[in-house]
Amino acid sequence: MSDIDDKPQPLVEHLVELRSRLIWSLGAFFVAFIVCFFFAKHLFNLLVIPYKWAVLWAHLDVTKAELIYTAPQEFFFTQVKVSMFCAMVVSFPVIAAQVYKFVAPGLYKNERAAFLPFLIASPVLFLMGAALVYFFFTPMVMWFFLAMQQAPGQGDVAISLMPKVSEYLSLIMSLVFAFGLVFQLPVVTTLLARVGILESKWLAEKRKYFIVIAFIAAAILTPPDPMSQIGLALPTILLYEVSIYAAKLVERGRAKAAASEGSSSTDVDARD
Repeated sequence: MSDIDDKPQPLVEHLVELRSRLIWSLGAFFVAFIVCFFFAKHLFNLLVIPYKWAVLWAHLDVTKAELIYTAPQEFFFTQVKVSMFCAMVVSFPVIAAQVYKFVAPGLYKNERAAFLPFLIASPVLFLMGAALVYFFFTPMVMWFFLAMQQAPGQGDVAISLMPKVSEYLSLIMSLVFAFGLVFQLPVVTTLLARVGILESKWLAEKRKYFIVIAFIAAAILTPPDPMSQIGLALPTILLYEVSIYAAKLVERGRAKAAASEGSSSTDVDARD
């Protein structure tokens, strides 16, 4: 117990501290929400840029690209959702810090040292998944949908895509959350490998089952089009391979640590 810095605290003190951490987290989110709501239209215009890229890829007139809303309150609530989404991203460092401060006193020093890198890697990987959605998959998905339009003369009637602001935002948010969660796979598997729940050998043996699960999950988490489903399944499989490699690194580090401890104990016995 000498490795723990903080003394045991009564349950009431833990609840008081939890209340304080929640207040700080909610306060950070609320302040970020107010600021983001003030710039909600500008933020939504940033999210529309991938749609403009898709229009250009489809060789259409970008000046005629538009989004519509069919209910008076629709665009207002869309701005609220955008503000909440951006506020969560902006306030996440504060929320993560509060979580760490609440959990850290109950951890040993070596556990804190192991936990902190994962706390940093998690948002970085989530942002990598979000960037992949923004710069590649959203334009690709929208280009796929735009290519299904029917121009006058190609059929009995013209069929044009006129996306609603709420549905476009839902598409982007669903893709961002899906890719963000998938990009957490190396973090989760590495943590489980560190505590000895998973092994790289077991992960490698279950690879074929995971490939099937990846395509099933992609079909559930993404819109019903093959482009986005394949686009999510392939990175998921690649991240699974990265997870196997990360688990191997953890096992090598554990083996080296065990070997060094064994050699040090042997040296002590030899001196005795």
